[in-house]
Amino acid sequence: MSLLNVGARALLANQVALQTAGHNIANVSTAGYSRQTVVLQTVQGQFTGGGYIGKGVDVQTILRNHSELLTRQATAASSVDAGDTVRMARLRQLQEVFSGGPSGIGASINDMMNALSDVVSSPTDLTARSVALTRMDETAARMRDASQRLDEIGYTVAEQLKGSMIAVNSLARNIAAVNEQIARAKGNGQPANDLLDQRDQLIRDLNQHIQTSQVAADDGSVSVFVAGSQPLVLGNKAALLSIEDPADFGAGSGKKVLTFQQPGSATKVELNESMLGGGQVAGLLRFQNNDLAEGRNLLGRMAIAISESMNTQNRLGLTLDGTPGENLFAPISLGNAVTGSANTSGATMGLQVADPTRLQASSFEIAFTGAAAGSVTRQSDNKVFVFATLGELSTIMGNNGLAINDGGAPPGAFAGAAAGDRFLANPMVGAAAEFKALQYSPVDLAAANPVNAAMGAANGGTLQLASLKATGPITQPATGSPVTIAFTAGSPATYSATVPGPPIATIATGNYVSGETIAINGWEITLQGAPKSGDTVTVGAATDAQFGDWYKRDAGNARALMDLRDVQMFDGATLSDGFASAMAQVGTRTQSAQYAAELSSAIAANLERDRTAVSGVNLDEEAARLIQFQQAYQASAKMLQIAQNIFDTLIQGLGR
Repeated sequence: MSLLNVGARALLANQVALQTAGHNIANVSTAGYSRQTVVLQTVQGQFTGGGYIGKGVDVQTILRNHSELLTRQATAASSVDAGDTVRMARLRQLQEVFSGGPSGIGASINDMMNALSDVVSSPTDLTARSVALTRMDETAARMRDASQRLDEIGYTVAEQLKGSMIAVNSLARNIAAVNEQIARAKGNGQPANDLLDQRDQLIRDLNQHIQTSQVAADDGSVSVFVAGSQPLVLGNKAALLSIEDPADFGAGSGKKVLTFQQPGSATKVELNESMLGGGQVAGLLRFQNNDLAEGRNLLGRMAIAISESMNTQNRLGLTLDGTPGENLFAPISLGNAVTGSANTSGATMGLQVADPTRLQASSFEIAFTGAAAGSVTRQSDNKVFVFATLGELSTIMGNNGLAINDGGAPPGAFAGAAAGDRFLANPMVGAAAEFKALQYSPVDLAAANPVNAAMGAANGGTLQLASLKATGPITQPATGSPVTIAFTAGSPATYSATVPGPPIATIATGNYVSGETIAINGWEITLQGAPKSGDTVTVGAATDAQFGDWYKRDAGNARALMDLRDVQMFDGATLSDGFASAMAQVGTRTQSAQYAAELSSAIAANLERDRTAVSGVNLDEEAARLIQFQQAYQASAKMLQIAQNIFDTLIQGLGR
């Protein structure tokens, strides 16, 4: 009987070994499967006078070939890789919006400014004027198209975040359910290998969306945490994650946050974005809140600066009809700052452009610690400016190209707020969508200066007119009331500007230096040469009778419009180079993200290879084991056959 028992045990053990090898082969392509190995142990032998006689073999357990350290490292690395990869993909889409070439925004801006040179050369050429206006319309159209493409990218990111949230919450519930099954199975005394593999794979899938940390419990379950310490899964309970608008400024902030909600609780806790680590959700939030926000700010600043500067200059000139110029582009409204949800004063803060050359591609958070004191945080670089009075607040905003008001119609002075009030100034977002050309008739391009100059007929010196242009609203000269600039020779020579009376009034005096600009009441004149005492220059309205219809052939204001291309307007870059600067900023972000993605992908691949070396199924090894266990099974069966023959012989002998 002992031989029969030994053979039976051997037969069963090798059958389990064959079944395990077949299980490995069947799951060679199953994601997350860990190779299993049969662990055999010798049955305690029976003592006899002749020594211990062996009683065969038993299956001790089915071992799961698994390294907890490698699994966690590979999971974390793949999570970082997923976040870096999805952010890089979105940044490449953003880079396409800020692309160069003849179809890009930069080329259209340059074409627009260069078209004005033809107007300067021939101000009466209606074709040249039409081409300039057409180039302006093309620039505005490309700006709007770029803004629409940014909105489409933002919509895609929002939908992808929604999909990730559905997947995250579903995976969390599945992990909780498997936790419960594993805890029940642990009472059997043997590990539930396939359930453990299933849970590890669910955790790996979860980490593709959001990076987690895991803590094992005594009952075999695993607690899963996000953002450092928030329990997404505790035993068989799963929390809920969702994408929401920030509680402080809502949808007006243009940002999104990840919120955490405990089971059975109605409270949603905003998670710190910097604590999320890897995963697609973290990568998409970084893109949405930082990269895409910068792209919108860069594009919006460009639209506002071009619109404001060119509108202002065109309003200073005269059209072919001799009327003051109007806006070339539709004025872009900056709207009001977003009011914080916890504000108590009821104050509203409006925004206007103070200086288009000083605008920053950023949003600003204004926090009040008192009625007129607080701080301004420029969110593009997180630089903080502290103010103690409303005047200092106005100066800070003015240094960033903005003016604040009470948001009324018409706007009045901002009167302050209450301690604890917060405002978010987000003026650049959406500005490019409002960038539209208004002028289509060539007659309406204000190419002429509103003022003209004539040298005194009796001048004896060598004075010559170098340039004359309007720089702002002109109060003098008025129509029919010219300004006369009289010079006195000497070292230095001096000038005196007067308007006719009665009585004659002096409006400006100073020293004259050849080639230096003389600025008076919204216009500038530059003269060259040396005057003699009594020499004069008369500056009058361009439509005055003494100048005839010269304003139709004058291109002074068109030259001023063209010269805007060389004005430093975008962080030191000129108007014509502004888009190239924006391209460089977005390109730098994309290149950095690509490097990070390549590095994290290499690390993730190496760690996954190390994990697979421990847990993966090798078909050649399993085939060899099949042959080994098959031979052992056949030998065990032979042992049973021999035991049966011996038993039959014994029965036959006893029967005689």
